[in-house]
Parts: sequence; C-alpha cells; structure tokens
Amino acid sequence: MSLSDIFQDAHVWIAIALVVVAIVLWRLKVPGIATKALDDVGAKVQAQLDEAQRLRDEAAALLAKIHAQRLETERAAEEMLKLAQADADRLRAEAAIKLEEDIKRRGLLAERKIALAEAQAAGEVKAAAADMAAQVAEAVLTARIAGAASDPLIDAGLSRLASRF
Repeated sequence: MSLSDIFQDAHVWIAIALVVVAIVLWRLKVPGIATKALDDVGAKVQAQLDEAQRLRDEAAALLAKIHAQRLETERAAEEMLKLAQADADRLRAEAAIKLEEDIKRRGLLAERKIALAEAQAAGEVKAAAADMAAQVAEAVLTARIAGAASDPLIDAGLSRLASRF
C-alpha cells in the first residue's frame, strides 16, 4: 500500500477531517466553553439541591415545633379536664351539702308548722269542748228549771245565803 493509496481511502479522509475539526474546536476553546456550561448547570443543580436540603431542614424543624405544640396542647387540655373534673366534684359536694341543709331547714319549718297547727287544733278543740259543755250545761239547767218549780238544792243554797247576810 502506497501513500497515494492511503489518500484514496475514505476512512483516512474521515480521520483527517475529524482531527481538523478537533483542532478547530480546541483552538476555539469549545471544550472550555462546554466545561463551563456543564459547571454552570452543575452549580444550578447543586444550588437546587442545597435549597431543597434547606427547605427539608426547615420542614423538619417546623414539624418538630408543631409536634411540641401538639404535646403542649394535649397536656394543657388534660390539665383543663382535670381542673374541670375537680370543679365539678367540688360543686357536686357543695350542692349535696346545700341540699342537705335545705332539707333540714324545710323539715324544721314543717315541724314548726305542724306544731303550730296542732296547738291551734287543740285550742279549737278545747274551745269547741267548752262551748259544747256550756250548751249541755245550759240544756241541763233549762230542763231542770222547766221540770221543777224549785230545786231543793238551789232552795237550800239560797236559804243559807239569806241567813249569812
């Protein structure tokens, strides 16, 4: 194979063209531009990754804060529930004491009313008995006076009175 045969081969010309294109690209600093473009893209990606990491850290901190607030709220709710239960128990006990006192007071008042009613009833019974006794005595005396012109006991009592005066 001679030198002229080598230049006749298409592969050689393709190789020479490739070398010339590589030299032109190298002289125009295309690899540096490409590297710089890749570095810029890499920096943007890194900045996005850093921002994502920062956002993730902020989200984790916010989640921890929310969790702590939830625990604090639950503890406060439990405390309020305990206080409410204690207040309810205290109010229930006070109400029971007041109810017992009210029942005693009303019982005493009822006993006083009953005693007063008994006294009034006894007075009315005595008055009625006295009225009835007076009516019976009047009826008996009227019957005696009407039946006898004179009563020997009354006559004897009158004669004794006359002798004394």
